Amino acid sequence: MTVRRATLDDLGAIMRLERASFPTDAWSDAMMREELGSPHGWYVVDEVAGRLLGYAGLRAVHNAKDADIQTITIAEESRGRGRGRALLRELLHEAARRHVTDVFLEVRADNPVAQRLYLSEGFAEIGRKPRYYQPDDVDALVMRLDLRGWHASTASAAGGADAVPGAAGRAQAWDGGVCS
Repeated sequence: MTVRRATLDDLGAIMRLERASFPTDAWSDAMMREELGSPHGWYVVDEVAGRLLGYAGLRAVHNAKDADIQTITIAEESRGRGRGRALLRELLHEAARRHVTDVFLEVRADNPVAQRLYLSEGFAEIGRKPRYYQPDDVDALVMRLDLRGWHASTASAAGGADAVPGAAGRAQAWDGGVCS
């Protein structure tokens, strides 16, 4: 598993995976291009032997204390192997490097696999957006993570190996076969 920062050169592969994963509500090429080029965005890809198996994105406006997980997507044949968790953690470490204190996301109410992933990393449900995912008419659960607490717990669990120098202390996740 190789996780690296996404570039505009990855757009074609990202969009193929986007369309395969979200047939009813995939982002457009223009939307994804804008996300990849935004100074507020930070996207990573997971690839093996040059093949893109997943991608994830964070939006964190400069000097803001909160950030949003925009998306996490894993190719169907690669789900259930911890890749979604690895991408999520990459985003959370980047948020910590940016001195974010709270991370938010939306997850489909009909996706218990993604919900369990987020809960296991310390996210808590704080609200609901009725019929958020269209055209499917599916509610979104709004979740929040206290990043300082998460960072402290992961750093102590790793014996400090995960420490991030200077840290202040439409998520789409596929990590078991169901998309958020």
